[in-house]
Amino acid sequence: MFVKKIIALFLIISIQVFPFSNDVLKKRIDEALTKLPPNTKIAVLIFDPLRQDTIYRLNYNSSMIPASNTKIFTTATALSIMGGNYTLSTKILTDDKNIKNGIINGNVYIKGYGNSLFTEKDLVEMVNSLKSQGIKKITGYIIGDDTFFDDLYTRSDWISDETTNVKLPAISALVIDRNRVYEQKRVKIRKKRHTSYQLVTATRDISDPPMYLAKLLRDKLIENGITVGKTAIKGVTPPKTTGLAESKIYLKDLIKVINKRSDNFLAECLFKTVGAVASGKQGNSFYSTQAILKFLKNNNIYSEGTSIVDGSGISRFDHVTVGAIVGVLQKMYFDVKNYGDFYNSLSVAGVDGTLRHRMQSGPAENEFHGKTGTLNGVSSLSGYLKTRKGEDLIISMIFDFDKRSNNYYRGVENDIVEILTNWE
Repeated sequence: MFVKKIIALFLIISIQVFPFSNDVLKKRIDEALTKLPPNTKIAVLIFDPLRQDTIYRLNYNSSMIPASNTKIFTTATALSIMGGNYTLSTKILTDDKNIKNGIINGNVYIKGYGNSLFTEKDLVEMVNSLKSQGIKKITGYIIGDDTFFDDLYTRSDWISDETTNVKLPAISALVIDRNRVYEQKRVKIRKKRHTSYQLVTATRDISDPPMYLAKLLRDKLIENGITVGKTAIKGVTPPKTTGLAESKIYLKDLIKVINKRSDNFLAECLFKTVGAVASGKQGNSFYSTQAILKFLKNNNIYSEGTSIVDGSGISRFDHVTVGAIVGVLQKMYFDVKNYGDFYNSLSVAGVDGTLRHRMQSGPAENEFHGKTGTLNGVSSLSGYLKTRKGEDLIISMIFDFDKRSNNYYRGVENDIVEILTNWE
């Protein structure tokens, strides 16, 4: 009797610790995928990085549209090239070497180095810094410089035949308030015989960022009692200048916003920053794409069928395999220097970012850190899962479909992640 009780207790513990075997796991994932309409294109790869073991694979080398999973390539390449403590800055400089007398006999430059979160508030703080340095007069021009990137501000300029309906502000090295202006407008409202007016907030994209910022800086300087002799223009900062003020952000903080919020504008600005830093020349889409492809090659990541044309994944010309995505995630997993920053940039299931409302109160809540992707007819999900047994899995899924809504496919993705959470 005692022996039977011991055996029964062992069986109960075994069931709890070893929820199901490999064969059962594959069967359950297959069953989850049968919920998808028959004409759905499916790619799935599940990998155990420590054991170097493929847990499940289906069409892992099929080239598919990744949507915002493209941001995994952008942010991983950026971290690998620059490191999390790399600073993206906006600087105010002058060609006058002597500013101790409070007079700048020369020009003042405001130059952008990919700081895409720079705001008007930051600009005001920089002007206050100039004022605190005792600067009272500037004899020359105020010059906006965004030559750290090329001047192809719209995606259609660098992506041939771009048909996306997602419009972004100018992608430039010199950015302020995401290159959008918020304006109050009076709108006429008519109700029967009565007419009234209402103030509404409207947005307008900045078409020429360096010119806009040069003018704005000049206005802020004058508002603060600093005399400016000449007008605002755009141009190129000379090699030898003196720094007056700087506003900066760390790359590790920027990629948190990009990946958790799936921020397309910031991703496109970082894409060009990658090109600028990797090439040592001007940031443009060609150098950016080459940097990502070189990152794949140097790390022996499967790259056949990979085509990256932007940094955000908006374009339907982006094509990758789940094999390449898992390869990037595996490379970052073993990158002791950068893994923490990369892992912390991903959304957490049921907690934050684009995964905050997914897998809530389920076994994968707080255990899956990943990147979502959504376009019309495309849903993707990739990231890292900590199973109940404490083991790590790398997951990547892409669905291409023409029936049902994106939410339906997200539900299947959630089911698969939760199935894996219980697996040892």
